[in-house]
Amino acid sequence: MNDNAPSGPAPTVPLSKRTGRFQFWFADQRWEWSHEVAALHGYAPGEVTPTTELLLAHKHPDDRAEVADTLATTVRTGLPFSGRHRIIDTEGVVHHVLVVSDQMRDSTGAVVGTAGFYIDVTDTVDEERQEIIDETLPEMVAAREVIEQAKGALMLVYGISADQAFRVLIWRSQETNTKLRVLAEELVAALTDFGGAGVHTRTRFDHVLLTLHERRR
Repeated sequence: MNDNAPSGPAPTVPLSKRTGRFQFWFADQRWEWSHEVAALHGYAPGEVTPTTELLLAHKHPDDRAEVADTLATTVRTGLPFSGRHRIIDTEGVVHHVLVVSDQMRDSTGAVVGTAGFYIDVTDTVDEERQEIIDETLPEMVAAREVIEQAKGALMLVYGISADQAFRVLIWRSQETNTKLRVLAEELVAALTDFGGAGVHTRTRFDHVLLTLHERRR
């Protein structure tokens, strides 16, 4: 895929390791990948030095231009980026990933980059992981309503499935050491600050809402 990329077998990435951190400094376009992010791309820890060129080379051809535009906008405006796209690893395997990030600031408060997470949402939660969830988060049954609301918000914003949205909530719950129910409640409460979707999104949603009966036929 990339002439400068080393060849070799791609490391196996366990499901529990499919969330990884990254950092991106605007000034020198410098990236740092955790071992998990490197493995998502098919590399062993320390095997490559991540660059924007290498990162874009691994994007699915249909997603590459959009990701490049998003990165350019991020560097220009300083705003963090998020979204869903596809990565092709060194073995040619396609991974559907969700990227969530926030601004990275220096000691003076100036925005110097962005940092966040890659989440591989290719697979749904497997049986073993579901058992762990059931054991460690028993309150999720009682809090099903608010969790479902939080899942719906993630599904709408990121265009992901219900299982994938639930996986994102579990990830944030574990990363922040916050109970799933509490995390879902905070997310749903925070949605009021958005003031609703933008005009374009509302227009598209209006059309869907008003033509649901036609879709059923």
